[in-house]
Amino acid sequence: MGSTELAANLFRATQAEEKLRRDKVQGKQQANQVHLEVGRKVRETIADLGGTMPEELPVPKKSIQQIEAAAKKLRGNSSEE
Repeated sequence: MGSTELAANLFRATQAEEKLRRDKVQGKQQANQVHLEVGRKVRETIADLGGTMPEELPVPKKSIQQIEAAAKKLRGNSSEE
């Protein structure tokens, strides 16, 4: 996930949390509905601004696990020198 997608996701999560608190939402079903509505609005805003939708953003060639494993391997090799 790149910085653009992370920022949109964080914005969605924080706005949903604030709405849940502000509207005193009770219950799982209502909370899920709020998250859905906020997510829909965030996606709508991205589209209105001409931004790239999250599913259309480039995907890294390597996962974070692959990168971490390679870094660990490199650290292990450098300590043997």
